[in-house]
Order: sequence, then C-alpha cells, then structure tokens
Amino acid sequence: MEKRNRLLIIEKQEKTLSEFSIKEKKVILNHFSNTDDNVFAITTPRQVDRGALMSRYSRTDKSMRRIFLDEFLQNKNRGDEFYNKVLLEYGDDSVAELGEAQIAIEGLSNIAVKKIEDRRIGLSYLEKSSRYVAWNKKINGEYRFYKEPTLMKSKFSEDYVETCNFSFDIYSKNIEPMIKYIREKYPIEKYSFKDSKTGIEKSFSKLTQEHDIKSANIIYNGSTKAKALDILRGILPASTLTNVGITGNGRAFEYMLTILESSELEEEQDLASKIKKELDTVIKSFIRRSDDKYGKALQKYLQELKKTSKKITKEIKPKIILGVKTHLVDHELEKTAIDKIITSIMYEQSPSTSYHEIMQQVKKLSEQKKIKIINEFIKLRQNRRHRPPRAFESVYYTFDLLNNFGMFRDFHRHRVLTLERQLLTTDHGYNTPDEIKILGIQKDYQECMEKTKQTFDKIRIKYPEQGQYVVNFAYNYPYFIKFNLREACHLIELRTIPQGHIDYRRVAQQMFKEIHKVHPNLSKIMKFVDLKEYDLERFESEKKIQEKRVNIKKIENI
Repeated sequence: MEKRNRLLIIEKQEKTLSEFSIKEKKVILNHFSNTDDNVFAITTPRQVDRGALMSRYSRTDKSMRRIFLDEFLQNKNRGDEFYNKVLLEYGDDSVAELGEAQIAIEGLSNIAVKKIEDRRIGLSYLEKSSRYVAWNKKINGEYRFYKEPTLMKSKFSEDYVETCNFSFDIYSKNIEPMIKYIREKYPIEKYSFKDSKTGIEKSFSKLTQEHDIKSANIIYNGSTKAKALDILRGILPASTLTNVGITGNGRAFEYMLTILESSELEEEQDLASKIKKELDTVIKSFIRRSDDKYGKALQKYLQELKKTSKKITKEIKPKIILGVKTHLVDHELEKTAIDKIITSIMYEQSPSTSYHEIMQQVKKLSEQKKIKIINEFIKLRQNRRHRPPRAFESVYYTFDLLNNFGMFRDFHRHRVLTLERQLLTTDHGYNTPDEIKILGIQKDYQECMEKTKQTFDKIRIKYPEQGQYVVNFAYNYPYFIKFNLREACHLIELRTIPQGHIDYRRVAQQMFKEIHKVHPNLSKIMKFVDLKEYDLERFESEKKIQEKRVNIKKIENI
C-alpha cells in the first residue's frame, strides 16, 4: 500500500512538472529520444513527418512533442498534407531542406558523376576510389564502361567500344608489373615500422614479433598498390563506371534532378528518372516539383542558357593551349586585401559602427601595424583544422587551370569554390607519368592515347557531348576556380598533405607559390602547406590506419 501511494505521489508530481501524461510519454518515446528535456532527437520513422514537424514547429507556439500528439499521431498523412500546402500553395522552398535522404548509384560513368557532383550545396558525396580499387574486373566477360546509347546506335559504335576496351586492356595488363616495379624501387627494407614491444620505429628486418611483421606488410602493400594505381589511372576512359553515395536534402535533390533532366546526355536523363523514382519512396513531398510545370520551365530555362552561351561563344576564336598550367589570373593588391580583412576582423567587435567607418579608420593605420595584426591571427593557428576566421573570406583569387582530368576530379570535390569547366576533349595533350617511361610501357601508353584521339576526333564532329566518354583521365582538362583566402587555406593545406596524389599536390603547391608572390604577408596564414616530395605518398597514412586497426582489435578482445 505504501509503495502504491508513493508511486501515485510521484505520478502526480510528474504530471505537474511535465506537460505530458504517463500514457503520452510512452507514445512520445516511440518517436522522440526523451519526453521532458529541452533538447531531444526526432526519431519518428517517417522522414516526411520529421521534416513536417520541424516546419510546423515554426508556425505555432506549441512544443514539438505536443504538435506530434495533437496533429500527427492519428493522421498518417499529416506530413504529406503539410508539405503539399506549404510547398505548393506558399512556395516556401526552405521547407524542402527539412527532408533528407541517402541514395546509392552504382554503375554510372565518370561524366555523369561529375555532373551530379557539380551541385555544391545541400548534398554530400562518397565516390569509389581510383586509388584503392583496381578497375580491371570484367562482368560477363566485359570491362565495366558505359555503352553510350547514341554512340552505340551510330556508325561510331565499333570504334567507341574498341577504343574503350583497348584503354582497359593497357590499364589491366600493367597493374601487376607497375606494382612490382614500385616495390623494387621502394623496397620494404627502406622503411621503418613501430615495434609493439618497445614502441620504437625499426627497420622491417629488425622486427621480431609476428604481428608486427604482418602489420608492416599490410602497410607496405597498401601504400605501394595505391602508388601503382595512382600512376595508371590516367589510362582509364571517362566512360569507366563508378559508384557514388549521396546524402542530401530535398531542395538540393530537386535541383539536381532538374539539372539532369535538362541534359543532352541520355545517361543523365535516365539517371534523373531512376533517382526520382527512388527518392519518391522516402521524400516524395520534398522533390515533387523537379518535373512538374515549374520543374519543366526550369529545365527549359537551363537549356536556353546553354544555347545562348554557345551562340555568343562562336564570336571568338580562342587559341588552343597545350600542356599543363596553373596560372593566377585575378587578384587584388595586397594592401587593399589586408585592409578588407582587418576591417572584417574589427567589424564583429565594433558595436554601433558601420563597415565603411571602420574601413576609413583601418586605412589610417601604418603598414607595420596592419601586418602585425595579420601576424597575430597567423600565430593563433596550431594545426590545419584551425581555420582562419571568416574575415579572410574578404579576399579572392582566380586560377586558370589546365591539368589532367583525373586530377581535376580531386579538386572538383571542394564544393565551396566557384568552378567553371569545359567539355572533356583531347585538344590539350595528355600527361605521362615518369614511371610509365621508366617501366618501358610508354609505347603502349602513347598508342592508347593516340587511338583515343583518333576516335574522339571522329565522334566530336557530330556528337561533341557524347565524345567525352572515350577520353582518358590523362588528357589535360581546362577549368577555372575562384576562391577566397580562407578556402584557399583549406584546399591548399589539405591537398599538399603527404598522402595526397602527386598530381594535385604539385598543383596545390604551385597555387601557394603564386599566391605568395602577390600576397607575401597574407599567404603566411597558410602555415601548414607541405612543399616537400614523397616516395610513397600513402605510407605514413597507411601506418596510422593500421595502428588504429590494431587498437580496435585490442579493445574488441578486452
């Protein structure tokens, strides 16, 4: 009896303190992480309900859990109804960002995946690596490259298939010889590994523990294979089929679908239909406008933009550039750049003062004083993850770039920067790694590139867009990027880390040198740029990964 009375008293107190009854709390815990805390996770299974709750939340003074109990629990279509009303009647685009989904696409070309990854905001991507995975496997006796429908129905079908197969043959037959060559050039005895008994770095021959020898081989084999595949990836054609996982919100997916629908390429149009079909199963209400009358109008607009751009471009006859280029084509005087950054730094801490007034005061400071201020912020950075403050976004650089398509794919992942690119062609020559010459396969390599050029030149006359599929990663590709100093700091420091691919490391290093020439004081904010060269770029990184694997196993065995 006493226990029962105590429980009744506790229940009465809980009712007083909480806006929910015991019964309601039981229901709430099936849809939220807790019942009474002011911070909670929304765990209700339907994505449309999670997003609709977030949006409804902004239009009422009720708590979210109360909204759920009163408006969503009994009405299974509440989320859909709410989105239909808000999106269609009011056109509140930001509401579409509340619906999220993850999709996987397998077997799309490197042309299509770049079009998808052009979308910069609201989507995150993870793509199959050309560094850790060999691309020589056949399915039903055929290499995995995209059989472009327009070309397959044209007089170029035989040339197209034969050229892609030839590229894969050259790539495949040289994987083992390249790995062997790399391991002969960089023997395991040259490198040191951690001895688990002493914690000291030792040469391979001095390791005595069996598990240390095994770990050393895993590290060495992984880094040498990555090096070999890095060198050979230039042989792969853009038709090579890859996989990509995408996480994003409804608004971003909706725009991506519209872009793909407006494409001239059948693969991209087909992908739009397939992606839409799958997204309809999880966030249908968030992407319904991608192909309705508004979506179709946007598709037409995008197509007209392209036509108009082509039309005005015919008026100029640009000179075709060969080789590799990293050229800083636009920047401002360092004096002006420093004034902008210091003004932006001071603005946040200057209540009731306008940007213009602060700028006027900054201009009166001595050059010595200004540089001292910049140096204060340089000193504060202790590692590359300590990003400079947003004030450093006030200064911009534009780089005109011409480097191989395989390398472009790595820079393309930096979605914050402004990037414009052209069609992939064979016009600008191709990159030949030194190891290709040393290994003695330059003749095969050149024959592959020349065969590609011959086929491409035939196709491009009638099908310039479709011709891209046959072009190898080694061919040089023109694009320009514009980024601010803060983003330059992130990109250049990240892309010069030791484990980076040699191609993009060299371009990032050159970018730093170009910026340093024009902004010698500001460039010091990029204090973690690595300008050195490395034999096995992945070696130190593989050591750290293997050490983590060993530590995880130790924890699992406890």
